[in-house]
Amino acid sequence: MPRMPGTPRPDFHRSLLSPRHWLAWLGVGMIRLVALLPYRALMALGRALGALVQRVPSARRPVAATNIALCFPELDAPAQAALVDAHLRDIGLMLMEFALGWLGSDRAIERVPVSIEGLEHLEAARAQGRGVLLVGGHFSHLELCARLVSQRIRIAGMYRRMDSAVFEWVVLRARLGYADAMFDKDDIRGTVKYLRAGGTLWYAPDQDMRSKDNVFVPFFGVPAATITATHHLARLSGAAVIPFFHRRLPDGKGYALRLGAPLDDFPGPGALDDAARINACIEQMVREAPEQYLWVHKRFKTRPPGLPPVY
Repeated sequence: MPRMPGTPRPDFHRSLLSPRHWLAWLGVGMIRLVALLPYRALMALGRALGALVQRVPSARRPVAATNIALCFPELDAPAQAALVDAHLRDIGLMLMEFALGWLGSDRAIERVPVSIEGLEHLEAARAQGRGVLLVGGHFSHLELCARLVSQRIRIAGMYRRMDSAVFEWVVLRARLGYADAMFDKDDIRGTVKYLRAGGTLWYAPDQDMRSKDNVFVPFFGVPAATITATHHLARLSGAAVIPFFHRRLPDGKGYALRLGAPLDDFPGPGALDDAARINACIEQMVREAPEQYLWVHKRFKTRPPGLPPVY
């Protein structure tokens, strides 16, 4: 029987018990304990942690401030500063949501309030025998929302290997517990094979990967190095490309997930135009909940020739 495309479930090696990994195992233990908390208690802890993150000086604050100033020039300085503070507070919630998404039990996930709209778009594509690329962005709750949507549909994901061998083993095993498959970001062949077979892949192409496949297209009107993989995956697999929106609701009311209609005439004839269309979709998502986007990432680190660095 042929092996399912994607990264196989990792085996445990005794080298993971080496003293150099003990601190990582301590971190995993703390994450597992946090994931045992009820959802409302988890969110309360996240808000308290976020208040601390906002107050403690960090090299990431100026990164977030630069990104927000570039992307929201229509806001005055106090409004931009308020958005930076709101985003830093959101990081506390993000840490809790990663813990729950990675190591929360199935019962704990079932108790998280969630609404999902637009599943009919996915079902229509599947009825045509097509795979589906769910294209989203790097929001603070992306891992948890991927787990939430996996309760309704089988999805796969693309990921970048973690630097810590312990976290790579723990998190990959956890993801493979609910995902259909997980693909290394460089496993294009396996990803295309999965999509051609009618699979559904969650994909976020909105980070500066410093790749040779980057093109410069606008993101909030700023030239941003953007990978062209969405165009190529759709072209090679015939998959429908469906925008995947998700945001956290206020007052502990959970999450709103929405699958948009498939993008018309995608892929188009050129990767440049398609990358610009994807950035426009993600920009629309960000404007719905700007404080929940990952502004601490250096989105504009790679600059077009002749333009000065911004960080």
